Amino acid sequence: MNSTIAGPATEPRPAFWYGLPDGYVRLSLHPSLERVENLAAQVRALPDAVRERAESAFRFYAGILTLFNDQEVQGCAIGLHPDGEGGISFSVLTVSTVPVTGVDPKLVLAGLLGTPGERPPGETLTPVELPCGLGFLSETERRTTAPGRPPEGADGPPQGTVWQGTVALTGAGTPDIIVVQLVTAAVELAADYRDVLLGTAATLTFSDPAHPEGPEEEDPPGWAPAGGTVRDIFG
Repeated sequence: MNSTIAGPATEPRPAFWYGLPDGYVRLSLHPSLERVENLAAQVRALPDAVRERAESAFRFYAGILTLFNDQEVQGCAIGLHPDGEGGISFSVLTVSTVPVTGVDPKLVLAGLLGTPGERPPGETLTPVELPCGLGFLSETERRTTAPGRPPEGADGPPQGTVWQGTVALTGAGTPDIIVVQLVTAAVELAADYRDVLLGTAATLTFSDPAHPEGPEEEDPPGWAPAGGTVRDIFG
């Protein structure tokens, strides 16, 4: 794991912190209006040959930001790693919260897990011990729409298979359920990405790494915003 802690420093004091794995670059979920306008101007200034693809990517980025903000996503990072065959393996790591009001989040988490018969075919669920408490690891492979234009004469968009791993947990530092999820099309590397996912979840803490004895000083740049109250669950 590298020393980067996901999240901008301009948000309210976070309820939890986590580290980004090596090879992951954080995606800004709250870019300034100036930054967006500058990016749009750069896209418009591109040559005609590449402008259409750039504009499509820009619209996709804007749509993803809207979706993530609606779904309480606290952080997102893109992973770029060698695939062992001379190419690059891509993955997306997200950390989000599921707000819970008026009830114990542990009970809600147990309800969300359901029974084996209620889970989608092929999905596995495993309890995992994490430094911040008990979590649950869900893994599944599913078909989804692949990026790019449909082949000539195709009836619909291209399809592909992705591996999706999810760790759901909660703790004394937050009234919400925290969800750490990793998705990649490199299904043959699922075991490696499972380790990345669990390694990320293991860094999650409700105690400010910059101020382990208490939040008496202002936060330094780089701490992840999640709102709420900071509490040390390690005693």
